[in-house]
Amino acid sequence: MKKFVIAISMLTAVAAYMRAPSLHAAELPAAIKSRGTLMAAIVPNYPPLDLRDPATNELSGLDVDLGNAIAAKLGVKMDWQETSFEQMISAVDTGRVDVILSGMTDLASRHDKVSFVDYLRSGPQFFVQASRANEFPDMLALCGKSVGTSRRTSFPGEIAQWSDQHCKPAGKPAINVVGTEGSPDARTQLKQGRVDAAMQGNETLPYVMKLEPGAYAVVGERISSQLTGIGVAKNATELQQALADALRQLVADGTYKKLLEKWGLGGDAVDEVTINAGT
Repeated sequence: MKKFVIAISMLTAVAAYMRAPSLHAAELPAAIKSRGTLMAAIVPNYPPLDLRDPATNELSGLDVDLGNAIAAKLGVKMDWQETSFEQMISAVDTGRVDVILSGMTDLASRHDKVSFVDYLRSGPQFFVQASRANEFPDMLALCGKSVGTSRRTSFPGEIAQWSDQHCKPAGKPAINVVGTEGSPDARTQLKQGRVDAAMQGNETLPYVMKLEPGAYAVVGERISSQLTGIGVAKNATELQQALADALRQLVADGTYKKLLEKWGLGGDAVDEVTINAGT
């Protein structure tokens, strides 16, 4: 009888624990806690991180799944706010949204206004039309060629730096960097033959290549390693810590790994959750 009572007590305690809100919800700023929602800026044009499901037109992608899981850990719901890339930093800096969760790279140059809770490690990678793959057996074959990439990213500067470090010592001409309006524009220019190659994040290429089978071929490995993070206002330290703790819980319970694998990003997992570890 005593063992039965102890067993019932344990089951009752477990049930109460499962019903209880996450301890981390108490760490949220009062305004977010009372509102019951976490407002997040998103630009759904960066698959597989941010997109609209073509079948349902609903927001989808790793960022959406991860954001919803983090919000659940914090005891609130996500309120997704679509905006433009150019407006995201000012939106979080002025408090129009609480966070940016839209594949934004954690760059030290952005730390004056935004802090980042890092959740993904990836990097820029060259690719060409599959029909011309034989012309580019390695990355040095890109020297002297035109490479298109989004001017909104750090990629133009990284291509120029890679060119200085590799083409020049090899006695080859520099890469001609062509800034585009975004990754889709770079791919369009590539298909039209206006550039010889293109560059975008290695986290997006498998998705694009799956959508357009046989269209592209990667050249070499990614040329650098970057962290992608959840953007939070610089002085919102309470919210930063709450998000980091929630993400650590998702890592610990296996949810983080499952979501990365769902979107084909298992190789881009971070070793630990950090804040402002980008350079």
